Amino acid sequence: MTASITSTEAQDGPVTSGFWGLTLGSIGVVFGDIGTSPLYAFHEAVRGAAHGEPVSRVMVLGVLSLILWALLIVVTAKYVLLLLRADNNGEGGTLSLMALGQRALGRRSWFLLALGVVGASMFIGDSMITPAISVLSAVEGLKLATPAFEHYVVPLTVLILALLFAVQSKGTALVASAFGPVMVIWFTVIAVMGAVHIADDPSVLAAINPYYALQFLLSHGTIGLVTLGAVFLAVTGGEALYADLGHFGRKPIQSAWMFFVLPALLINYFGQGALVLSDPGAIEHSFYRMVPESLVLPLVGLATAATVIASQAVITGAYSLVYQAVQLGLLPRFEVRYTSETHAGQIYLPRVNRLLLIGVMLLVLLFHTPSNLASAYGIAVSTTMVADGIMGFIVIWKLWNWRAAAAAAVILPFVVVDISFFSANLLKLLEGAWVPLLFGAAMAGTIWTWRKGSAILIQKTRRIEVPLDDLIRSLEKRPPHIVKGTAVFLTSDPSFVPTALLHNLKHNKVLHEHNVILTIETAHTPRVDLSERFRMEKISDKFFKVRLRFGYMEQPNVPKALAIARKQGWQFDIMSTSFFVSRRSLKASAQSGMPLWQDHLFIALSRSANDATDYFQIPTGRVVEVGTQVTI
Repeated sequence: MTASITSTEAQDGPVTSGFWGLTLGSIGVVFGDIGTSPLYAFHEAVRGAAHGEPVSRVMVLGVLSLILWALLIVVTAKYVLLLLRADNNGEGGTLSLMALGQRALGRRSWFLLALGVVGASMFIGDSMITPAISVLSAVEGLKLATPAFEHYVVPLTVLILALLFAVQSKGTALVASAFGPVMVIWFTVIAVMGAVHIADDPSVLAAINPYYALQFLLSHGTIGLVTLGAVFLAVTGGEALYADLGHFGRKPIQSAWMFFVLPALLINYFGQGALVLSDPGAIEHSFYRMVPESLVLPLVGLATAATVIASQAVITGAYSLVYQAVQLGLLPRFEVRYTSETHAGQIYLPRVNRLLLIGVMLLVLLFHTPSNLASAYGIAVSTTMVADGIMGFIVIWKLWNWRAAAAAAVILPFVVVDISFFSANLLKLLEGAWVPLLFGAAMAGTIWTWRKGSAILIQKTRRIEVPLDDLIRSLEKRPPHIVKGTAVFLTSDPSFVPTALLHNLKHNKVLHEHNVILTIETAHTPRVDLSERFRMEKISDKFFKVRLRFGYMEQPNVPKALAIARKQGWQFDIMSTSFFVSRRSLKASAQSGMPLWQDHLFIALSRSANDATDYFQIPTGRVVEVGTQVTI
């Protein structure tokens, strides 16, 4: 992402001097996905309504009314006015909402975990589909400029996307500075285009009346539901409003949407509607037909830039979401590279980047056109929105201390609308909606395997572990050879002796002068105050328990965090300290409690995890690794 603010700013709005900068930044990043929907949403919805028949006035007004009220209900009311207030120490998004719900219940809930996992999995699926459909839609305008370009649409799209993913490792700081201004130009241009064409048939403004939306749905049966699924394309990207809360703050996002982005989108949609009412044949390329032929190529260039920005926004959003999942223990420690010295939110995950690139390329080559890909698009976002709505009810009820009936009265209408969109998109299951569902199922299965395998691994190692207090008493009675310096042993449970410590005593038969049993915890908040980062407990003359806490959006840095201990009287010198880390070698077992395929998947995930030394930023020259073999 392109900006970073404090939790206070996210909750109460940033200071005035930075407000307009954050508002401009939000226009560039937050609204890229939903802002490029006019390229294909109206066209696909009207085609779905026509179902091979000539386009009629009833169809156009019905689709426009559905788009208008979908934007007002799903995006404006649900996300902008309601869920943006459900921040987890300034952070938003599906996993933040899940963590907020867990905190509200005061316990771990498998139901909430399942909702969070499903929502997050589908968001990553959306991160594949958005670049494919957006860039394809923009480049497809070349066919209107000249039919000779028809065979170059897919190759050019592949080239643009390949370049986009190739530059991810360099960071987005340079291009991000241009995101806001380019998207301001984009929204201004599409608003002007729409305003000019509303004059073609001003009666199109009648679609403001929700009667036309309801009449169309009630009188068209299955076709009405199919159209509803296409209308949902107009609100895809609405969940990004909430996911990017921590980067820009509530007030900048709300202001940008209410006073600039929403009006520009509506004016453009109504302009397309008026154009089609006056010339039904224009529906084939309703967006590009809004400008003279001489301006098609410049508009294609601007649209391509806007779709690249939209793609960049969801790619960085996927990085942030996977990073949160790693910190919450839902996925193994993937390699994380920080591409900016000033903005912690600008990260690059090589494995995630490769996965997204492969997925996007397969989608482009498999579906070829935006119309074909549109069938796969809505199901991913609508699933995330349903999950957000249900988790939002728990937060409003338990955390905001509303009565259950009042919380249900507020959130239930949104959930009903989301489920309606989800059901409408399910009708396109065989046409392409199976793609995000398959990916979501694979992602959810991966998270479930990692969680279950980790729990089994903890149970197995617990059986052979020795309570730390028992070992200390034993060492006091029969002390081994003492060597100078400090030894830090990383462990997930400080009540038991770390495996590395046992092996050090068994094989080296020595004990350091100072021994630190170090536990690193991830809080259910994005960040923790420095005052809560470090806690030390003296167990004996030679043993200390140290706990380091990091938020799930923070970069764990063990040496830097341990330096805080100096303020509490502990003399920590990195040059005279050795860090002992256990490295497990896993083998599959028929009696593990999981199917054999799941054993192998868990082992593969474990091997793909980033080294603890790198992940916690421990100097490699101070690390001693101790290997153990565990059958799972």
